[in-house]
Amino acid sequence: MFSQFQNEIIGAVLIILVLFVLYIFLKKSNKNSSQLANEEKLKRRTTLKGIHKLFPEEQEILTKKEAVFETLTGKEEGSFEEPSIEQKEQPVKVKAINKRDVPPHDKITKKHFEEFKGERILVAEDNLINQKVLAGLLAGSGIELVMANDGQEALDILENDRQFLMILMDAHMPKVDGFEATRIIRANSNYDHILVVALSGDTAVDDIKKMRDAGMSEQLEKPLRMEALYNILYAYTGENRTLEENNNNNDEEYIEVIETKELHGDKGLHVCGGDEAFYHEILKEFVESYKNSDSKLLELIETGELQQADKLLLDIIGISANIGADLLNDVATEIKNAINEGEEDSFYELISLYRGHLQRVLKDIQNYQNI
Repeated sequence: MFSQFQNEIIGAVLIILVLFVLYIFLKKSNKNSSQLANEEKLKRRTTLKGIHKLFPEEQEILTKKEAVFETLTGKEEGSFEEPSIEQKEQPVKVKAINKRDVPPHDKITKKHFEEFKGERILVAEDNLINQKVLAGLLAGSGIELVMANDGQEALDILENDRQFLMILMDAHMPKVDGFEATRIIRANSNYDHILVVALSGDTAVDDIKKMRDAGMSEQLEKPLRMEALYNILYAYTGENRTLEENNNNNDEEYIEVIETKELHGDKGLHVCGGDEAFYHEILKEFVESYKNSDSKLLELIETGELQQADKLLLDIIGISANIGADLLNDVATEIKNAINEGEEDSFYELISLYRGHLQRVLKDIQNYQNI
C-alpha cells in the first residue's frame, strides 16, 4: 500500500521543501529591506544632529523610557493610513469663476491692498495668530474680514450672508475641517460665485491635489506672502480693476529689527507688512501660545495622541515661519515627518532638539521686546 502512494508522498514532500525555501528567501529579503530603511533613518537623524546641536539640559528627554511605543499598533488616533478606494471621495466639479491675468509688478506693500476696498472675505482659520496676521496685513485697506474659527462656523455664517468675494479656508480645523466644509459649499449653487482658497502649510503635490479635489480653486501657502494674496485678489476682482502704481517707496523708513541665529526678524517683519508694532504683537502671541509647546508635544506622543501632535506641529510650522524662526521650523517639520512615517525611535531625540531651539527663540524674543 505504501508503494502505491510512494510517488504522491515524494511529490508532496518536494512541494513542502520548495515552499519552505521560498519562505526563508522572502523572510531574508524583508529583513534586508528593513535594515536598509533603518540605515536611511539613522543617516537622516545623524545629518539632523549635525545641524542641531544638543544642549546638556536637552538630554533629559532622551533618557525617558520608550516602552510607550510598544503599545502602539498603528490603529490609534494618530494613524495616518491611506483610505481605501471606497473611502476616497470623488473630485468636486467647480463652476468656473472669471479670472484675469496678473501683470508683472514690483514689490507689493500694504498700501496696494487699498485697491480692493469694499471687498469682503470670509476667513475660516482656527489659529488666533494666523487670524491676527491676516487682519494686521489688511488693516486700513478697506477690505472687510469676517472670521470663522472652524468649518462649521463658516457654514453657519454663509447661511445668512453670501456676499463674499472669497473664502480663505484653512485645511485643518476642528469640528468640520476645510475639506469637508468646501465640499458642502461647492454642493450649494447659491455659493457658486464665491472663490474658495486653501490656506495651508501643506505644499506637497498630493496635498494640493486633495485641496483641488475638495473644490478649493486656489492655494495660499503658510506663512502668507503679501504678493501671493495680492495676486489672487487682483485675479478675481473683475476687469474694472487696474494695477495701481504704488511702487515708489524708495524713501521707506529703515527699521532695525532682531537678527539672530534663531530669529530672523526681517522675515517676520515682511509677513507683518513692515509694521514693527504688529510684529511685536505677533511675537507676544507666540510666547503666550507656544512657550510650553515642547512639553505638550511630549505629552501627546507619550499618550499616543499622534493625530493631535500632528495638528499642533502644523500650527507650529506655520507660526514659526511667520515670525522668522527658521531652525525651530525645520525641527518641527522633522517631527511631523517622523510621525507621518512612523519613526517612533526618533521622537525623543527630535523633541529634545525642538526644546533647545524653542528656549533660545523665547530668549531672543524676550531680549528684542525689552529693547
